[in-house]
Amino acid sequence: MKVISTVGRLLATTLFCVSAIAFTWQSAFFSNTSAMAAPAVNLIAAADMGDQVQGKANQDARRAKGFIRDTANQVEQTAKNNAKRVEQATDDNDSFIERKAKTDAATIQKRAEKDAYRTQKAVDKTKNAVERTVDNIKDAFN
Repeated sequence: MKVISTVGRLLATTLFCVSAIAFTWQSAFFSNTSAMAAPAVNLIAAADMGDQVQGKANQDARRAKGFIRDTANQVEQTAKNNAKRVEQATDDNDSFIERKAKTDAATIQKRAEKDAYRTQKAVDKTKNAVERTVDNIKDAFN
């Protein structure tokens, strides 16, 4: 009697789960009836959306590169200003501290340029990855 009861519960649970899956599966197909009626319209919309994403990626990349360039310029200008302040503080007598400040300023400027270049290169790689992904998605819909 216990075995029959266990088998009955197992069958009822299985039937309930299968019914829930069937209702969920069917509701997913009938939730967007316009997609079934006109699939070509959705493909065109997907292609337009892909173009918008690529355009936004290009715009964001230009904006990021401008920000990177501005930041590098500010770092370089600050290094120059600090070197000038040290020079003024040491009364232009070409001391060790003054020479050190000038070499440090030159080093900072070089590093700022290298960092800006590497960062802009990374922005380009990211933008290209986004464009490739969007192109692959558009190709999948075509």
